[in-house]
Formats: sequence, C-alpha cells, structure tokens
Amino acid sequence: MFVEAVMANLAQYLVETAQRQPGRPALRLGEHVTTYAELDERSARAAALLRAQGVRPGDRVALMLPNVPEFVVLYYGVLRAGGIVVPMNPLLKTRETAYHLEDSGAVLLCEWHLAPGEGAQGAEAAGVRHLAVEPAAFAALLAGHEPVREVADGVDDVAVLLYTSGTTGRPKGATLTHSGLRHNTEVNAVHVQRITPDDVVVGCLPLFHIFGQICTMSVAVRAGASLTLVPRFEPQAVLEAIARDRATVFEGVPTMYAALLQHPSQADVSTLRMCISGGASLPVEVLHGFERRFGCAVLEGFGMSETSPVVTFNHPDRPRKAGSVGTPIRDVEVRLLDAEGRDVAPGEVGELAVRGPNVMRGYWNRPEETAATVQDGWLRSGDLARRDEDGYLYIVDRKKDMIIRGGYNVYPRELEEVLHEHPAVALAAVVGLPHTHLGEEIAAAVVLRPGARATPDELREFVKSRVAAYKYPREVWLVDALPTGPSGKILKREITAPAG
Repeated sequence: MFVEAVMANLAQYLVETAQRQPGRPALRLGEHVTTYAELDERSARAAALLRAQGVRPGDRVALMLPNVPEFVVLYYGVLRAGGIVVPMNPLLKTRETAYHLEDSGAVLLCEWHLAPGEGAQGAEAAGVRHLAVEPAAFAALLAGHEPVREVADGVDDVAVLLYTSGTTGRPKGATLTHSGLRHNTEVNAVHVQRITPDDVVVGCLPLFHIFGQICTMSVAVRAGASLTLVPRFEPQAVLEAIARDRATVFEGVPTMYAALLQHPSQADVSTLRMCISGGASLPVEVLHGFERRFGCAVLEGFGMSETSPVVTFNHPDRPRKAGSVGTPIRDVEVRLLDAEGRDVAPGEVGELAVRGPNVMRGYWNRPEETAATVQDGWLRSGDLARRDEDGYLYIVDRKKDMIIRGGYNVYPRELEEVLHEHPAVALAAVVGLPHTHLGEEIAAAVVLRPGARATPDELREFVKSRVAAYKYPREVWLVDALPTGPSGKILKREITAPAG
C-alpha cells in the first residue's frame, strides 16, 4: 500500500534529488545541459518571482510553453509557491486560451516568447496577467529574486489542473492532487520503469500533456535521471537525440512508433533498454516491426488524464503480452462493467472502471459531470476492455468509437489491426459514417508506407477476407496523413469521408 510522505508536494522530489546529486545532468536540450543543482535553484527563484507577481497558495498559473527547460523551471516553481499548474498547449488559439484561463480562474499566463501571440491575446481577453518567457530575459529576471528555499505543503491539495481534450464537449479541468501525482510517479519510477540515475529518458512527449509530464519529467526527476528534451516530435530529431545523448528510455504514442519505424535513419539507438507506449492502442504489427528494427522491447500501458495517468502496465518482471495493456499498477484496482454497472464475466467486454490513489478529485467546478464519471469511488473510463485468464487487460475500443451497424457491435480497433497487417499500410483509422438504413456504415482512412502502393478496393478485400461479413469497411480511402492531437493521438472526430 502506498504511504504518502509527510511533505507531499510534488516539487519535493526535485529538492531531494538536487541534494543527493547536485552535479548530475537533469535536462538536456541539444548541447545545453542543466544540472539538478541549477534546476533546483532556478525553480526556487521562479517561486519567488511568482510570489512577487502576486501568486498565492491555491492560485492557478497557466504554462503555455513547449518542451524547453523553462517549462520545467516554472512547473516546479509554481508548485513550490503553493500554486496550481494549468498546463496548456502553446498552439491554442486566442478563443481557446481565453476559455482555459477563464474556466480555471488563472491569475497569470506564462507563454513562450516565440508563440504566435494567441496566448497574449487570450490573456487580454480573459483579463489575466501575461508573462512572455524568453530564455535570456527570463534568466535575468530570475536572478533578481532570492530563492524560496521552503516548499509549500501539498498534502492532498490540487497540484495540477489538466484540461481534457474535449472530445465530447468543451474541455474539462481534471483536478490532480499532489498525493495522486506522487503515487503515480513513485510507482512508475520504482516498480514499472525502474528508472535509475544512470538512465537518459527521451522527452519528446509534450510536457503540457499528462503522459510526458509524469511518465517522463516527474519520473526522471524522482529517480535523478537525465531528461533529453525534444521540443517537437520529428523522427530524425528524436533518433539523433537518442544517439547523441546515449538515451536508454523512449516513451511515445503509437503514431510516433509508426513514424520512427518508417524513417530511414541509420542512427545508433543501441543504448535503448526500454520503450514505453501509451495514449492509444499500439497496433501489434507496429510493435513487432519496431522491436525487430530497433532491438528494444516495447511495453504498453493504459492511462488517462483523470488517473494521473497510469492505470495498467506490462510490467518488466512479468511476461509481456503483445496487444495487452498489462495488469493494474500497485494500489490501483480495475473492474469491467456492463451497462447496468455489473461485473462482466472473464473474456467478455465491459467498460473499464478505476479506483485508487491516482484518481482525480473531480472536474473543476463541474459537480454533475464529476458525479457522472466517478461513481462510488470508481472512475468510469469510457474505454471498453476484456480480461484474459491471466488477468491481462486488452483495450477493445473507446466506448464512443464503437460502431453499431445494423444492430451489430463493431470495434474499430479490431479492423485497424487487420489493416496494419497489410504490407503497404503505415497507419489506419476506422470510423462509423451515418447510414439511412443501417444506422452506421464502416469506413477506413488509410496512410500508406513511403513508396508502397495499394488501392482502396484491394484494402477492402484484404479485410473482407479476414473478418465476418458485417464487419469489413465498405468505404476505404487513402490519405497523406491522419489528424492528430497535441500528444500525437489520432483524432477520429476530425476524419471525414472525401466528397462524392
């Protein structure tokens, strides 16, 4: 059972690591290196800067920065000052920025100086103070403030207000506590990823997203490992960073693995000891192809913004099952429920529900939506899953993505797995289209591998020969790319059939 430390503030990990190993590299960005002593000092000065800006315990401070050292400095600075971090995508438009600031009640927005200005305009519209963060000027600004050495007590206070992607409406702020985030950090660092100070973790997942924020940044800081920052995911840049910094751990979403698998680079990535996939289901063919090419095992897990984030994982000391998201992490329980809230039998599909110290306190200022999502302590994930005889979980699909064609339930992931078996397919997304008589018709948007050829008819017949007659996609079209969100997840809601 996880026992929370007396000092529960998530920033305490940074203080403790800096005391143990002040001279070790904490952050790398290209040739620039920040030691743990420097990161600790700068975050302490950032806490003083924020207090001078009027930030008080419990105040929300929005961070709108890419993967740069200043994000990490400000993140821990806000927490040290007792504030609540509101991470935001730097690419948000003015209207979106204003919404996040108004809904969270933020008192300050810190925005990267190279952003297109939408953040500043959104802050003005919301009546929120704005601080442009430019490295040299920011360093000089920090130097003018005496460091705040104490760390605010965290206990069960909210540490991060993380807005969901808003796939079913306007984004909602998940309230994540210090204790919940510390639990997930601790379990992942010690029991799942088993990160040590000798590890070099690749940070190409956006830090404003929970996957990158906890599983790479927080875990690395807890363990005293080095975090190699990659501001924007590009296959060549990532592979070069792995080779240059002798990285040992890579973490990404399925679209990143597919892109790396198809990239022709010959960079030396032999130092990798572990790769981690999350955020969406990793096609089995992509997993096997990546492992064959790069010689490194990929461990898949499942998590959500609302669960801080990790729920289940393929643990390194247990047999791994391709296509499975593993078993629950320490102290976390899961159930698979039918429409009436009853547990389903082994092997049957049910909605995955989660209970544990990692579950959010609720949605910010949304008691009704919180009550609908968290019932009797169990968070309803909206994901459909099944469990095998060994207790391993398999995500079948998102509940809202399931297609009902003529009364039959069709799970897009099953068809996507089949499409990925075709040698010409790089990525595939299966969606339901409105149909007058059947309710929904099955369709697929497909990206081909570089230089490969295949026709929609060929792909349709390929799937038709491998699944029941009611399942195969009647409509197939080829696209250059699939729409993705800020973390690299495919956005099915933005996929539309070609005109005509």
